Amino acid sequence: MERDLKLEILDILEDNAKTTAEEIAMMLDAPAAVVQKTIDELEEQQAIVKYSALINREIVSDEEDAEALIEVEVTPQRDYGYDDLAKRIYRFEEVRAVYLMAGTYDLCVRIKSRSMKDISKFVFEKLAVIDGVTRTVTVFIMRKYKEQGVILVGDETDERLVVTP
Repeated sequence: MERDLKLEILDILEDNAKTTAEEIAMMLDAPAAVVQKTIDELEEQQAIVKYSALINREIVSDEEDAEALIEVEVTPQRDYGYDDLAKRIYRFEEVRAVYLMAGTYDLCVRIKSRSMKDISKFVFEKLAVIDGVTRTVTVFIMRKYKEQGVILVGDETDERLVVTP
């Protein structure tokens, strides 16, 4: 039961981090004090690492930071594996995320910077020169349509047909 409560609370907060303990308690038909205690425990255990907002910067400004996904092929060295290479990469300020992948490339790096030129400079001055990095492919994000399950552009209309009995 406790594990189920934790997972349900995490699902709710992942969908909307602004949901209060009282609102969660009503949704789950649980005492607010129990929900708040569970949230505090999840934060202490680092199951909840950070609360953040999903921002649609296109609405505020035409001048956005540039973002890219960089596929990185690596050759792990003796006593220096994927985790070590990922650690070297994620310590750069520009890096937003690093993922170990199965497929053509070993790591995927999501990067954000002021311009595409800055991202290019990052790749050839910082990333490509790391021992063990054998190849990179940079793909620039031109526009975000949907992120974290939220549609960011246009009017989303339900185009399903109405079914009547």
